[in-house]
Amino acid sequence: MEPGVRESVRGRQALERLLPAVPLSAQLLRRASVAQELATSGVLDPAASIVLYEAAHAARQAEEDQREVAESELSQALRAVFAEAPQVEVVREAPGGEAAARELTEAVRRVPMARRFHNDAVGAARRLREHRKVRWFRLAGHAPFPMAFEMDDEPPAALADRAV
Repeated sequence: MEPGVRESVRGRQALERLLPAVPLSAQLLRRASVAQELATSGVLDPAASIVLYEAAHAARQAEEDQREVAESELSQALRAVFAEAPQVEVVREAPGGEAAARELTEAVRRVPMARRFHNDAVGAARRLREHRKVRWFRLAGHAPFPMAFEMDDEPPAALADRAV
């Protein structure tokens, strides 16, 4: 293999490694699943259960162009339901509630980290795509231009203060 071709192949492989859409999607799905499971557990009051279930369901079913809005609405619903520590204590006191509260806390903490990682990788991929050799040899192929994921991912105060 010629040196120029070898560099091209390495450049394309580097570009493909910089697109980690799966980890962010997995963390968002995990958070929505845990929230939906908690909403249907019967531990929360009916109004909180409905609000949380609808937001989690919408986040899981959202099309790609509506995903940021649906995930932001789930963050808002989580903050509304778990605005105060006594609500978290109600969940913890229920059978299996300790594990559910821990899992929800972990999920809401991981989403901001996954989003930051994703957005950093998108920035790196964009910078790599701007290099002359990548453009000249069309190393990006026909891959869509990577997009950052912007959403409201602030965790509920009552869950953010908890030690995992």
